[in-house]
Amino acid sequence: MFGKKKQPPIRSLIAQGSCIEGSLRFTDGLRIDGEVIGDIRANEGSPSILVISESAVVTGLVQADHVIINGRVVGPVHACELLELQPKAKIEGNVSYKALEMHQGAVIFGQLRPTTLQQLEEKPPLKLAANNSQPTPAVSAN
Repeated sequence: MFGKKKQPPIRSLIAQGSCIEGSLRFTDGLRIDGEVIGDIRANEGSPSILVISESAVVTGLVQADHVIINGRVVGPVHACELLELQPKAKIEGNVSYKALEMHQGAVIFGQLRPTTLQQLEEKPPLKLAANNSQPTPAVSAN
């Protein structure tokens, strides 16, 4: 999604020294340098980007198309497209993503769950060739 298309602009900022308590919804892009206690979700229907900087602390669910983390998140993280974990990222919670870029030094205390289309589709049962249920014909030695 973000490989060839232009990323949405970052229109909102929660500055360092600020503390927001409550759930947030945003459109386009949001950068967090301060503290948020509550869930952060991008509005559906348009591309979104969320940047959690080195000085930021988020306690709650994080959800957006493109998520870049270099600060601390306590709660689940869901990146619908791309999750970038920069060297000082620290996540305490489960993480789901379509694509993941993780730099050396980033730490996750939780489970990683890719959300690829192949995983979401139901897979057909496998049949092993060695387990044929038909009897083999007898061979005569004439």
